[in-house]
Amino acid sequence: MQCHQDQEALIPRPRGALPKACAAALFAVTMGVVLFLSPERLFGWVGMVILTLTLGPLLHGVCLLAEEMLYHSNTRYRGRGLLSHVLPACGLGGKTLLAAAMAGLLLYLAGHPLPHEGQCWKLLFLTSVLYALLKSLGVLGPSEVEVSDICEGRKMNVAHGLAWSFYLGYLRLVLPRLEESIAAFSATHQASKLGRGSRKLLILVPLNANISHKLEDEDDRISFFDNLPNNEIDRAGVRGRVYKHSVYRVLDEQKKAHECVVEYATPLLTLYSMSQETSAGFGEPERRQQVLLFYRTLQDILEHSLECRNRYRLILLNDEHEDDPNFLSKALLRHLQQQEKEEFFLPPQQEMGQQFDSSLSAPPSAPPMNGEWHNPEPMSREPTLMFSLERPQPLREPVENTDIYPGRI
Repeated sequence: MQCHQDQEALIPRPRGALPKACAAALFAVTMGVVLFLSPERLFGWVGMVILTLTLGPLLHGVCLLAEEMLYHSNTRYRGRGLLSHVLPACGLGGKTLLAAAMAGLLLYLAGHPLPHEGQCWKLLFLTSVLYALLKSLGVLGPSEVEVSDICEGRKMNVAHGLAWSFYLGYLRLVLPRLEESIAAFSATHQASKLGRGSRKLLILVPLNANISHKLEDEDDRISFFDNLPNNEIDRAGVRGRVYKHSVYRVLDEQKKAHECVVEYATPLLTLYSMSQETSAGFGEPERRQQVLLFYRTLQDILEHSLECRNRYRLILLNDEHEDDPNFLSKALLRHLQQQEKEEFFLPPQQEMGQQFDSSLSAPPSAPPMNGEWHNPEPMSREPTLMFSLERPQPLREPVENTDIYPGRI
């Protein structure tokens, strides 16, 4: 349980709706103040502000539309319709146009909030044009939090693609065959100590994405034992493509060996290599964030996968414990022990049927089983009603509970 809590403390949660709630609260407070100070000009101010905020993005969308129509209409949109694809892509969608039209109508009906009508229109158009200019120069660009929220919400991060590729191209193919491979391995290796709790694929996800190709190089308490039988699958034109897993032995504090099927998440090699390339623009902070998103995305995918359920275990390795030379073996043993505690045994249906048959065939004089009498044989005749001629008796003898007080009859 401690392992799960440690991992949850590192994994970022999806962003919620707190910014929307804060914005709604600020709007309510501001509207109350304006309504108290100058209620006669409230609707005029609201109409002018909304028209300014919508007209600026519309002007910026027109600037974007010029670039898209001149140079990218064929290559990016493949001749698709102007109204259905190009305009919404430039921010000229129906919602923005409708908001601008409603704001203009409200401003027309409520009247101009400024003393002079000319000042109102000058301020309106000047603000909109400056917004379009500053937006094009990147001054009013989205913040890193907004970009991250958009990428996570639309599944556009590198981590999302790597997680789905790892699942669709590997885990969904090999995990359904894992139990058969372990059974075949145990049949040919009589000295194997693959317990019931170690019959899952342990997938290591280090935060620093630095993967060693041999686990024994990371920890001297870990040693390679053997490979599971190969799985050959026809894949992407390759006949009999080989997929394999490795079995490792992990020693505990008492030098007792525990065997498990363990490997690193291969896509992390891509993240680490990208962080080493200058042209990728992928530094260490971005790599760490992508590793956490990779773990969270892969966990969500596998939890909803019927083919992979109960056949894997994701282990997030925190790089803050690199000073401990046996950190990896301790982490593996901790998860193996947790798996052993989670496992439980159910009697097979065949044994349950035999027990039920034996209980039915027991003679009438058979002694009680576990202190309880069981029906010795099934009913062989139609059920009938039976009446007793004796008078009904109370369930228990009456108990005197009258309070007796001294000096009272």
